[in-house]
Amino acid sequence: MIDLYYWTTPNGHKVSIFLEEAGLDYRIVPVHIGKGEQFQPDFLKIAPNNRIPAIVDTAPTGGGEPISVFESGAILLYLAEKTGRFLSADPRVRIDTLQWLFWQMGGLGPMAGQNHHFTQYAPEVVPYAIERYVKETARLYAVLDRHLADRAFIAGDDYTIADIAIWPWYGAMAKGLLYDAGEFLQVEDYTHVVRWADEIARRPAVRRGRMVNRVTGPLEHQLHERHDASDFDTRTQDKLQEV
Repeated sequence: MIDLYYWTTPNGHKVSIFLEEAGLDYRIVPVHIGKGEQFQPDFLKIAPNNRIPAIVDTAPTGGGEPISVFESGAILLYLAEKTGRFLSADPRVRIDTLQWLFWQMGGLGPMAGQNHHFTQYAPEVVPYAIERYVKETARLYAVLDRHLADRAFIAGDDYTIADIAIWPWYGAMAKGLLYDAGEFLQVEDYTHVVRWADEIARRPAVRRGRMVNRVTGPLEHQLHERHDASDFDTRTQDKLQEV
């Protein structure tokens, strides 16, 4: 069993999507970041950087005491190695996957997050910050678009943890699922990113992973509490309102 300490953010979705793709048994432990629950002492024991997501693997490979992991990239790598899924054993494909995973963790995620903050949530308009992070987001979009010009997925023909890490940020943004990228990007110009984003958005596990504990958007995409896999079929808000 994997305990997933989670909130409905792009970084949270990386892990919920992986768990749905791999079919692992997991339990959601909500960490409401709007209420500051990420600063609670019990959570800090698992995630000392006070950021979601984090996991506790209560049945680690080889047995023994539970293993806790924080940082979404580390979690994806841990789960890929635990399951043997979405990370090739071929050394060339493996390092290609990992370098793009780290590209997301070190560049795309932080830059897109700052972009989101200064364009959507900052208490005052800071033109320099908006210009800096919008330009950097656009630059990274162009890097990704060039990379995807001759391949189906980030590391080639196969879907990997690099795709799972990048899609909740730039894929969801391209689909208009994260926030209105059109305010600062002509998303349709990044044709390879759009093609890739559309392909991944059609995956059933990706749709389910984004629904976990979601309380906004269309009712059929809201699953306020995920207890087990059957809830996707029986407890989305549109179905509950029919009862």
